[in-house]
This record gives sequence, structure tokens and C-alpha cells, in this order.
Amino acid sequence: QVQLVESGGDLVQPGGSLRLSCVASGIIVSNNPMTWFRQGPGKQRELVAGITRGGAANYADSVKGRFTISRDDAKNTIYLQMTALKPEDTAVYYCVAFYESRDYWGRGTQVTVSS
Repeated sequence: QVQLVESGGDLVQPGGSLRLSCVASGIIVSNNPMTWFRQGPGKQRELVAGITRGGAANYADSVKGRFTISRDDAKNTIYLQMTALKPEDTAVYYCVAFYESRDYWGRGTQVTVSS
């Protein structure tokens, strides 16, 4: 059974930083494309960042240069390092795995950027 558990969300001031974690079980993260999505209040879910099996990363234009996705194979964990946070980054952030032709979602972690 695939399970993804996100953590690290918090209330942070504009310009601040956070690191989100996603611990996976039931899959090997290095063998599957992994992504972070987010859904802000009143907004549709959007792709934030992804990392391929080979380790290549891609980002939404809105977060390029500020967010970094990474992977720790030994811990079977995906991270999202977020810097220079803006109020518009406020959202629930979800870890998503693509495995055996379907996607698996975690429950999400809340990030609020506000002064």
C-alpha cells in the first residue's frame, strides 16, 4: 500500500523559508516520478515542482529560483525547500507519486505566508 506523509508546513512571514518533507512507504521514490502540488484558497490545484527517476527537476514558473525539490534515497523522502516566500504561496502542499499508471496523494501540509 502506497502512503505519502507530508510535514513541515507552518505560518511564516513574507521573505521567510520552509522545508517540506514527504516520507513515502510502499514505493521507492527513486524509481518513480515524484511531484509537489499545491492548492491555495479559492484556487485550483497546481503543479509546483517535480523530480524524475533520474533526478532531473522541473518547476512552475511562479516558483523558479525560489523553490528546490530534492530526494534522499536512503530515507525514501522527498523535500521541497522554499525560500523568499510570498503571500501567494499560501496553500496546502501535497506530495504526489506516480506509480503503476496511477497517482497517489498525501493528505497535505498547510503553508501560510503572512505578516
